[in-house]
Amino acid sequence: MDLTDAPARASAMKPKASGWHRARRRLGLLYAAPTAIYVAVFFVIPLLLVFRMSFGNWTLLGGDRGLNFPANYTAIAKNSLFGPAVIFTIEYTVIVTILLIGLGLALALLVQEGGRWSGFLRTSFLLPGAIGLATASLLFWGFYSPAIGPISPPLEALGLIDDPIQFLETSLSALLSTTFLIVWKYAGFYMLILLVGLQSIPSEVYEAAAIDGASWSQTFRRITLPLLRPSLALALILCITGSLLAFDQFYILTKGAPDNTTVTVVQLIYREAFQRQNLGTAAALSIIVLAVLLVINALQFRGLRSAERG
Repeated sequence: MDLTDAPARASAMKPKASGWHRARRRLGLLYAAPTAIYVAVFFVIPLLLVFRMSFGNWTLLGGDRGLNFPANYTAIAKNSLFGPAVIFTIEYTVIVTILLIGLGLALALLVQEGGRWSGFLRTSFLLPGAIGLATASLLFWGFYSPAIGPISPPLEALGLIDDPIQFLETSLSALLSTTFLIVWKYAGFYMLILLVGLQSIPSEVYEAAAIDGASWSQTFRRITLPLLRPSLALALILCITGSLLAFDQFYILTKGAPDNTTVTVVQLIYREAFQRQNLGTAAALSIIVLAVLLVINALQFRGLRSAERG
């Protein structure tokens, strides 16, 4: 073979190769175009509009009446419901996150091994997740109702109680009742996330631990939890983000009662936008919530990377 012709052959092949890469790049852009258009239309453009609205005197019926920055942001601090709404949302987020992650992990460990009842249990735990949140909230509203609910009448007939149980009468009872609804609905979802993580752990690791004489608790602390960290991080991010954005369940069950003690931050945005008809203040509060969520998610991702490196 004549090696002197190799550079010429290579230079002749370069245009074809570069043309092939350009064709693949154009094809990739074509495939990505629908997603890019969807994100631009339904996320980027609305986000820019909300950002613009947060700087203006923008009413629901009157439209844009000009810039008034920073009046919308200072009005948030003066809102008497803002501080209690933030505190209540954080309390709800902490309680729901602990219960959902803990119960989801317990259920995942329960159905991890294949058995006679594992398939039935997995299906049973996942079934509530098939119901929409608004539908589930309406279902539990009837369940908690002292007039039509199924709990108080049998207890009253047995003489165990004199008056119907008021599940939503106080702030604490409303918080706990709503938390029960969310745990009932989403425990199976987080079980599924953690179950996938458990099944991805190689069985050889557990066999080696058993040969070394490790107990169940030692295996769980030193093998299961460290190797389950990515799934736990994903579940934690989803749970915290979803809890901070809680709206449907409280709007249907309590509507902020009693005495506006169960108002979440997203409910406050709804009130500003559609009850007080002040879209500017609602947009400013939305921007603040978005910024807080971005910071929280960034810290969680950073903590996950640090733990993986460690």
